[in-house]
Amino acid sequence: MSASAAVEFRIDRRSGVATYLQIVQQTKQALRLGVLEPGDRLPTAREVVEATAINPNTVLKAYRELEREGLVEARRGLGTFVRRTLGTLGGTADATAADAPLRTELADWARRAREAGLEKDDIGALFTAVLDSTYKEDKER
Repeated sequence: MSASAAVEFRIDRRSGVATYLQIVQQTKQALRLGVLEPGDRLPTAREVVEATAINPNTVLKAYRELEREGLVEARRGLGTFVRRTLGTLGGTADATAADAPLRTELADWARRAREAGLEKDDIGALFTAVLDSTYKEDKER
């Protein structure tokens, strides 16, 4: 896909996370999930500014960080393009088949959490807390 990729940045001004880092994190998530692939063009700074009402320098800072990490490359006059992906989630048929049972379990869990009255932000916070705790335990071993 060489046209602008189907990624839309969502900025949460209440999250406490710097805006440029939200763009970096969302881009990395899209790379992990296979939403973005090598050759895809990221939205231009102007497109992101129009969609999110943030400062263009913030978008450029995020793109520079992604470029520094070797994930994207800026092509003068053409835009910013994905160089490589992260991980294997959704990246190949084998990866998709391997993560299908986990994805199904997670989707079931998310549905149960929603039915229990949790909002999307609550579910995200709970999942993040459990994930952080799990990885903290791994580091302590």
